[in-house]
Amino acid sequence: MSVLSAEWLKVRSVRSTYVILGLSLGAILLGLALAVMAAGMYDSAPMDKRPDARIADLEEVLVIVPQLCLGILGALVMTSEYATGLIRTSLAVVPRRWPVLGAKAATVGTLGLLIGPITVFGTYAVSRAVLGDRFSGAYAGPFVDRLPILVVLSLTVPVFALLGLGLGALLRSTAGSIAIVVGLVYVVPIIIGNIPEPWSERLGSVMIGALPRQITGDSNASSVFGSLLSPAAAAAVLLAYAALPLFAATFVIRRRDA
Repeated sequence: MSVLSAEWLKVRSVRSTYVILGLSLGAILLGLALAVMAAGMYDSAPMDKRPDARIADLEEVLVIVPQLCLGILGALVMTSEYATGLIRTSLAVVPRRWPVLGAKAATVGTLGLLIGPITVFGTYAVSRAVLGDRFSGAYAGPFVDRLPILVVLSLTVPVFALLGLGLGALLRSTAGSIAIVVGLVYVVPIIIGNIPEPWSERLGSVMIGALPRQITGDSNASSVFGSLLSPAAAAAVLLAYAALPLFAATFVIRRRDA
């Protein structure tokens, strides 16, 4: 508990934490702005064109904002200590070393569990309030029908936080860790989308962006991702994105000089 308290003190005593969390919550405002713009375009469209108008689920599109922000926070929590040399003090006070990483994981994971639902459900709420029954009722259906995907989307945020932390511990580089996190969101899906079938579908099914809909049993047919995994397999892959880097980091941090 002392190590956990120390790590929480480190996180809440630096300005960058509040900046990153603020940017994460900005996804709600961005969702509101996009919903207002979409509503205006819909209302100004000819009546005969409105039945064919469609809009993407804004909470699924904008979840990348808290994902990237928490991934960056997770990386900074680890790499900033290597950059300042504070890691030597941390490991000297806790010779077993792994509790330091465990306490950092608990801290950023908890922040992810808080920020994820706030941003995802907040974006959904403002989008539903603004769009109403426009776009063939895309946001007019029962809330309980959307609840599973909203919950899973929320859980991807702490996954990114732990992924960033694990990468930060492995690479000791803020730039390198952030580059990998951003690549998983933007670059890799584009590359996979241009690979010939059946590998595009196979690889696309294990990308983080493909997992929420597969976990809830929905299809990714309208995206660049695949839909080959069962809900249980997709959940296991999502867990692996967080667990494997942390396991590797635990092994490395106990054997590598600070």
